[in-house]
Amino acid sequence: MERLKKFLLENWKWIILFICVISFIFLVEDVMDSDIMIFDTKCYKFISLHLISDVMTPIAKFITNFGGPYWFVGFTIFLLFIIRNRKIGISILLNLSISTFTNYTLKQILHRPRPTEFRIIDESGYSLPSGHSMVSMAFYGYLIYLIYKKIKNKYIKISLIVFLSILIVSIGISRIYLGVHYTSDVIAGFLVAISYLIIYTNTIKKVVIDNKKQTNEIK
Repeated sequence: MERLKKFLLENWKWIILFICVISFIFLVEDVMDSDIMIFDTKCYKFISLHLISDVMTPIAKFITNFGGPYWFVGFTIFLLFIIRNRKIGISILLNLSISTFTNYTLKQILHRPRPTEFRIIDESGYSLPSGHSMVSMAFYGYLIYLIYKKIKNKYIKISLIVFLSILIVSIGISRIYLGVHYTSDVIAGFLVAISYLIIYTNTIKKVVIDNKKQTNEIK
């Protein structure tokens, strides 16, 4: 039992990575076999019955913008200006670039059409995995990682992590709400992003996090 506990503690990241990759593979297989899964239909029915309203629609449109390319580019440029440590700034830019390219590549490979039945906004391109969901998880997830590692004030750290976590989930829900993605697209985006983040943070931490010469990175 002790050996198992030790193994889990030492390798929990890679276990999560394995679970996410396997889940993504099975999800894609199901999507390719049945195109529109029963799960997708049930989830959208739940959202349409309990969430969709004249009040919620403008809120969903507003939230979804925080997962869009224009916001990410603008916010990244802003972070590059305020972050003193250039390695951290470059790592944020690199993370955005890699996650965006990975999402584009997967969409071109999988070629799943977007839903058309309940479209509230217009959107082009393929559907799987959701770009807003995947890049949001990768981008904000990496910020959560940096906040956890770099910010010492407990209350600020927890507040920012909770806020960004809620934002990630809200962006995913907004894509389903607006009718431009299936639920499986959003879940797939999250699974790929989590897998990617584990690899990315583990690769880059020696340069960005474990550098003892770093002091205060943010002005």
